Amino acid sequence: MKRNRRAKIVATLGPATDSVAEIEKLFKTGADVFRLNFSHGDHAEHQARLDAIRATEQKFDRPIAVLADLQGPKLRVGTIADGGIMLERGQAFRLDLNDLKGSKDRAPLPHPEIFAALKEDTELLVDDGKIRLRVTEAGAGFAETLVEAGGQLSDRKGVNLPKAVLPLAAMTDKDRVDLDFALSIGVDWVALSFVQRPEDVAEARKIIQGRAAVLSKLEKPAAIDRLDEIIALSDAIMVARGDLGVELPPEDVPSLQKQIVRRCREAGKPVVVATQMLESMVSAQAPTRAEASDVATAIYDGADAVMLSAETAAGEYPVQAVAIMDRIIARVERDEAYRAIMDTSHPDPESTAPDAITAAARQVAETINATVIVTYTTSGSTTLRAARERPVVPILCLTENVATARRLVLAWGVHSVVTRDVRNFSDMISKACRIALDEELSLKGDRLVVTAGVPFGTPGATNILRIAWVGD
Repeated sequence: MKRNRRAKIVATLGPATDSVAEIEKLFKTGADVFRLNFSHGDHAEHQARLDAIRATEQKFDRPIAVLADLQGPKLRVGTIADGGIMLERGQAFRLDLNDLKGSKDRAPLPHPEIFAALKEDTELLVDDGKIRLRVTEAGAGFAETLVEAGGQLSDRKGVNLPKAVLPLAAMTDKDRVDLDFALSIGVDWVALSFVQRPEDVAEARKIIQGRAAVLSKLEKPAAIDRLDEIIALSDAIMVARGDLGVELPPEDVPSLQKQIVRRCREAGKPVVVATQMLESMVSAQAPTRAEASDVATAIYDGADAVMLSAETAAGEYPVQAVAIMDRIIARVERDEAYRAIMDTSHPDPESTAPDAITAAARQVAETINATVIVTYTTSGSTTLRAARERPVVPILCLTENVATARRLVLAWGVHSVVTRDVRNFSDMISKACRIALDEELSLKGDRLVVTAGVPFGTPGATNILRIAWVGD
């Protein structure tokens, strides 16, 4: 199951892709990581999906990563009388904690945390920004607003506050229950929604305690203000463009996407670009040209992975969506312009032996026309350094740790294989050559570049670079 591309595909599972057969099709077509969306479905459904993923993993003898995406706080208005009301531009409208059904003059907003953050001139966006309200007066449990953009307001529509940092933790009581369950069934990644500050990530890490890797979703403008701190505390980042696009002007999102991808690469952290990538394929057999270009742009930016949401969870053509995304990525990566972008945007290595060795491995591989860079790793740090370099050849990750092999599936260019740890230099080289041959990454007579750390099995101790011939 060798992929002919470096960037990875994350596919969300749902009603359209529940069965073992469908999950197998998605994997064979190109899905590398499967997302369990805890905003929908119950624990029994997620358990069944994970069991199907692990059965697929065993059948194809390939590590597969599973991402549990926590719902996070959902801010919504309450119920509205008669199913909905029409708000007109320029009218006064009140929001309050009163649980009476909404009318033409007011609506319930059952979130004290929102009122605690409101002040005069604060902007509220309702229903993905279709309705825009401006606060004229705020107090304990109420806000008087002016409707700046009107529309139909119906039950339970979402509320966004673009320029406010809300006194809310990233994890709700529901999220804590879901997280405990997700860890119990052995997910590889946990995605945190509604991250506003580094403390949100630190809190989750204390709970998770290394049982899964932490991916922070950037959905709130407040998170961008402390981007480097959040990246430092996270194992990976997701650019959740749907929510960012609601709370930021649309023209700001593309440049922000590039900025986040660049900063993640500099830090050596995988980054996923998500939301509405092939949205039309929920009901159409082919994407629009604009959507194809959008996926391509994320790859040109240097993203480690791109994600499908409703396209595979509830769409009519989930396998076709994965197939076209696979083809778009492969086509971009064959473009000379893509290679030029990767070659001219190498982050400067840190002043450490592991970074120096890894940067040298990329250069040596290009100079001698090696077919693969082999990394021996325990924690995954050696392999992530190699991925940050964006080499022209695949990265073969050899590890005895199944959890590490699965987590690294998300990283750019990495082909993970679980194998027993090596005993000495001779064993290291012979095993690297044999597995590269078995995995169809090399042929007899090809050269490999091998990196590892001595003593063997010491996390983060990359200090060896070796050139080997397959078939020696």
